[in-house]
Amino acid sequence: MRAFDRTDTSVVANWWWTVDRPLLVGLAVVAAIGVVFIFTASPPVAERMGLSPWHFALRQCLFLALAAVVMAACSMLAPLGVRRIAGGLFWVGLALLALVPLVGHEVNGATRWITVGGLRLQPSEFVKPALVVVVAHALAARAGVGGMPRAALPVALVTALLLLQPDVGQALLVLAVFAVMVFAAGLAWPWVVVFAGGGAATAVMAYHGFAHVRARVDAFLAADPGFQVQQSLMAVEAGGWLGRGPGEGVVKNHLPDGHADFIFAAGVEEFGLVIGLLLVVLFATVVLRGLVLAERQPDRFAQLGAVGLLTQLGLQAGINLGVNVALLPPKGMTLPFVSYGGSSLIALAVGTGMALALLRRTPAMAVLR
Repeated sequence: MRAFDRTDTSVVANWWWTVDRPLLVGLAVVAAIGVVFIFTASPPVAERMGLSPWHFALRQCLFLALAAVVMAACSMLAPLGVRRIAGGLFWVGLALLALVPLVGHEVNGATRWITVGGLRLQPSEFVKPALVVVVAHALAARAGVGGMPRAALPVALVTALLLLQPDVGQALLVLAVFAVMVFAAGLAWPWVVVFAGGGAATAVMAYHGFAHVRARVDAFLAADPGFQVQQSLMAVEAGGWLGRGPGEGVVKNHLPDGHADFIFAAGVEEFGLVIGLLLVVLFATVVLRGLVLAERQPDRFAQLGAVGLLTQLGLQAGINLGVNVALLPPKGMTLPFVSYGGSSLIALAVGTGMALALLRRTPAMAVLR
């Protein structure tokens, strides 16, 4: 039985027949695995904090329900609606980002959180997807990379504000996504080398300019990743291929961020590398399928916006997974739709919802197929 008839012209029916359902299914499976991981990984963390064992798990389910509504609503937008929503979100997020160093909460030497109306938010999470759409609009306004100077201005502004927190990892992520988008817009290979050199120079300056960055990189190069990463590796190793079983994890009890940045390791300990590899395949499938669909988009703005949003999703997942298995220096970055976090989850829903909207089938695409 079909959910909607082809003759139904309602907004929801039109969305159902034009949105890419395999992408929806892939994201839904990732989120479902995340819920299972949260229920098994978060109780030890909650108990150490004097909270109910299911505190984080129940809150994550609430956040996830809200995120599903946000993603669905964003995915129903037309490209013009995506641009307008992103533009408003960018300026609001930018204002909050500028306030973070002044009134934000300091955690481990960095100030990244701000309280708005009783809610604790990380403005950078909302600025990132909005920035991608703003950059896509600027690049699409002119042929080739003629719009690059106009697109570079908001990127430079966001990068500078992130470095003030300091949040070097997010700043480098923003620059990497911008480089991919400019390349997709038609950047010549010599300029790719220039971008790579600029990224390397930024990393070197961050290493020499921020003590915590230097300490983490030095420890990583010395094969001394630190307590959390060591525990993460032990959890992955203890899980083996099939895991210890739900609720049977031992190493996870010693992971301070086992419900957040290191939830992948906590989940693998109990469910095995098989589930961990399934997560990797799901993320890769979502990103690669999305990029293929973006290449078919007849609208340049939709194409560049989708490329940027999907690249951002894939890089964030890759960085988190790399830290969990000691392939990258420690960086506080969540695993999309798996790690605990309200503002992160809602921001990810906005970004993926806009990507789904930009990838929806159009009459021109129907003719191509």
